[in-house]
Amino acid sequence: MKKLVTCFTLCLVCFILAACGKKEQSLPKRSHLNQDLWQTYVKEKRIVIGFDNTFVPMGFEDDKGKNTGFDIDLANRVFATYGITVDWQPINWDLKETELEQGKIDLIWNGYSETPERAQKVRFTLPYMKNEQVLVTKKSAGIKTLADMTGKTLGVQSGSSGYGDFLSQPKRLKDKVKDKDAIQYGTFTEGLIDVKYGRIDALLMDKVYADYYLNQEGVLSQYRLLSSPYGMESFAVGARKTDQTLVQKINQALKELYAKGEFQRISQKWFGEDVATPQVKGE
Repeated sequence: MKKLVTCFTLCLVCFILAACGKKEQSLPKRSHLNQDLWQTYVKEKRIVIGFDNTFVPMGFEDDKGKNTGFDIDLANRVFATYGITVDWQPINWDLKETELEQGKIDLIWNGYSETPERAQKVRFTLPYMKNEQVLVTKKSAGIKTLADMTGKTLGVQSGSSGYGDFLSQPKRLKDKVKDKDAIQYGTFTEGLIDVKYGRIDALLMDKVYADYYLNQEGVLSQYRLLSSPYGMESFAVGARKTDQTLVQKINQALKELYAKGEFQRISQKWFGEDVATPQVKGE
C-alpha cells in the first residue's frame, strides 16, 4: 500500500511539473526586441497580448473562465485578417509597460488610454474609442460635485491613466481629497466593492467600466457618476517602439473592419452603439 501511494504521488508530481512546463513554453519567447518583429509574428502565426482580465467590458474572464470582451473580440478579428492567433496573457496592470519592454507580451490592448507619458514608452496605434474618467460614488454619500470631494477618501487603480492625471494635475482633485492622496487598488472591481460598503467615498475610474459593471449588477440607480476634471481620452493599442510594421498593420485592419461593417457589429454587441473614432472611420 505504501509503495502504491508513493508511486501515485510521484506520478502526480511529474504530471504537475509537466503541466507547468507546458504552460510556460506555450507563450513565444521574444528576442531581438530592438528590431521590427512583424515577420516573426507572421512566421509563428501567434502574438501575445497583455490585458487586465477584470476590465469589463473591454477584456475580462467570464464566469466560465473564458476571455471575452470588446477588445478581445476586436483584436482577435484584427489578427485573423493576417492569419495570426492571439495568446491572451493576464498581467499586473501596474507593470504593463515593463512586461512589454521585457518581451513577455507583444502588445497592450485592454482599454489602454493614450497619454503623453505613455507615448514616451510605447508606440501607439490610432485611437479606436473615446473614454472619460469619472468619479463613482453612492448617492447616499451626498457627493454631487467635485467640491464635495473636499476631505473625502478617494480610490484609484494602480497604473491607470486616471491615477496619472490625479498625480500630474494636483490642483484639480488631489489637493482636495483626504490626505491629498488616493488609496490604490489592483483592480477597479476591488475599489467598487469598497465604495459599496462605504470604506471609501469615491473611485476614479473609466466610465466604460463603471457603466457596464453597475448595469450588470443592477445597481446603477444607487450610484452617481461625476465627470472628472480631466476631460476626454482615447483608447489605443500600445506596442514596442520598434514594432512600426505591427502598428501599421493594426491601423490598416481597424479601418478595413470598419469599412466592412465588422467593427460596428462588435461595437453593437458590447455597447449597443458605434463607438469608433473618426480615425477608424477614415474621416
